[in-house]
Amino acid sequence: RVPSHHAGYSFSVSLSTMSAVTMASAVAVKAQRVGGVRRITAKLGGVQLNSKSVQMRRAGGRQSMGVFAAAGLDFAELEQAASVDEDDEWTPPVRATRKDGKSALEARQSKRFRKAQAGVPGRMNPIEAGEAVKLMLANATAKFPETAECHIRLNIDPKYNDQQLRATVALPKGTGKTVRVAVLTSGDNVAAAKAAGADFAGADDLVEEIAGGMLDFDLLIASPDMMPKAAKLGRALGPKGLMPNPKAGTVTPDVVTAVNEFKGGKVEFRADKQGIVHVPFGKTNFKDADLSENLEAIVEAINANRPPGAKGIYWKSMYIASTMGPSVQVDYSAMGKE
Repeated sequence: RVPSHHAGYSFSVSLSTMSAVTMASAVAVKAQRVGGVRRITAKLGGVQLNSKSVQMRRAGGRQSMGVFAAAGLDFAELEQAASVDEDDEWTPPVRATRKDGKSALEARQSKRFRKAQAGVPGRMNPIEAGEAVKLMLANATAKFPETAECHIRLNIDPKYNDQQLRATVALPKGTGKTVRVAVLTSGDNVAAAKAAGADFAGADDLVEEIAGGMLDFDLLIASPDMMPKAAKLGRALGPKGLMPNPKAGTVTPDVVTAVNEFKGGKVEFRADKQGIVHVPFGKTNFKDADLSENLEAIVEAINANRPPGAKGIYWKSMYIASTMGPSVQVDYSAMGKE
């Protein structure tokens, strides 16, 4: 193995990979000259060369930075650019363009969406929450009441148990949706649940119906004494996300209160694998003040349920959008959040 030093980085490569690293360095330099890119960097961490990145190790730690997308060329084109002598001029390849001048993304978008998107600020321009809601409503031009959605990116990694987020929030103005609720309970609670508005309620009889394929409900609430029987329904309920869970508030001895809350607008939220929370907070036929109130409730609930493993800055970005409309970035710092 031969030790080498380059621009403050120390790394070791085998002789079989030395030429590959040299080519990668030349490719980066040429890409910077041709594409006008000032920063062509590599991810440093023990030499692994592939079509997307070069990895090397910096003395004293790791440094993660993107590589060869910089000049808008693929890796083969960058290699071709690097093979040209420095004294010769290299012309980037001419790519095919559409006759209408649209990008591939624009070609897949409808005229209605492109018109709506032109009326909102850029994705990196956050605006105050109230104005963002009004702008979202103004650009919700579909022919049906669209769902207002909130998408919040948090600084958490859910693969760690102490950074997982799953909770519920009661929206003051409701969701605008009719929720079908089933209740697994026994005794007098069956009649009480039906009186509270449950669409289905029962004990062993309801377990048999669900096991037989009856899934005509959006939410299943169970009392603790029925959970051993509900566990047998895991194969039917699990893939649908209907399995009762204490964190979601769907396992409770007070089934009447639970039915009233979920019928009244209580929703469950959780962070996905990327640490993003997706929550509906109403319909586009709501008043903007009502949507803003629901949005405030979601922000408060996410802060109240901050995972213990979340360190430093908790919030990264927040967007709202209607089902068929463009997204608008919300300035969450103006809501007093960090």
